[in-house]
Amino acid sequence: MNLRRPLVALALLVTASIALVGCGALRDDHPTGAEVRTITVGGVDRSYRLYVPTDLADDPALVVMLHGGLGSAKQAEDAYGWDAEADAAGFIVAYPDGEGRVWNAGDCCGRSTADDVGFITALVGDLQAEFGVSPSRTFATGMSNGAMMSYTLACDTDLFAAIAPVAGTIVTACDDPSPVSVLHIHGLDDGKVRMDGEPGDGPGDVDGLPIADVNAFWRAVDDCAEPVIVAEGLVTTSTTDCADGRRVVLVTVADAGHQWPGSVAREGASDQPVDTLDATALIWEFFDAA
Repeated sequence: MNLRRPLVALALLVTASIALVGCGALRDDHPTGAEVRTITVGGVDRSYRLYVPTDLADDPALVVMLHGGLGSAKQAEDAYGWDAEADAAGFIVAYPDGEGRVWNAGDCCGRSTADDVGFITALVGDLQAEFGVSPSRTFATGMSNGAMMSYTLACDTDLFAAIAPVAGTIVTACDDPSPVSVLHIHGLDDGKVRMDGEPGDGPGDVDGLPIADVNAFWRAVDDCAEPVIVAEGLVTTSTTDCADGRRVVLVTVADAGHQWPGSVAREGASDQPVDTLDATALIWEFFDAA
């Protein structure tokens, strides 16, 4: 009896199974949908919401969505449409909760002393290991104080391949950041985090870098060419190609205040989101191409 052919077939089957596990195709043991998780960092329990789509991509991405000041993980999950985007594209979304509903990213929104960099670093490391997420497919975005925190993370770590702050600015030291692709979205009528860097009219009195200076700073960090500027109606996009395939993009919306364009309307808010732009879809397109 010739046993060679069955043994070869068995070896090929085992090899294929290992390959599938390695690339993430076999993840039946992982929960899907939304859940709340807790991680201990420096002796402090920190919580985050996790959303895993049913059809997770073989090479999944991770998006860390940082809520705004006085927001929350649940509020961000409900408002910005990331779960639906994850369902469509097969990536994972983590929604961390800031201590006291704020982030330790400057003086905005109530000063925090929490180790948020340590918290996000631990969270990202755990999820990369659990789901086989590559650093090149790890991204962060945030609204307002969360946008400031995404800049802080880009300044202090090399966790992310790209970040996408919305309605924020740099309000902390950023002396020697690693290169990272950056998409910044901002409303020209934002009175809380002003385009010109002057103190805003919100409770945070934000007076960080002017947004044009933020854009120029990252273009220098990323060794970029001159930007190409395109205006389409109320939306103006400045796109810069940079070294190693990175990009630095600034999108401004003429009719938008302090808001996440395309998000769910906020009861009682003075700056209601415009539908001129779907910020979440634009950010995911930017991340996916990073």
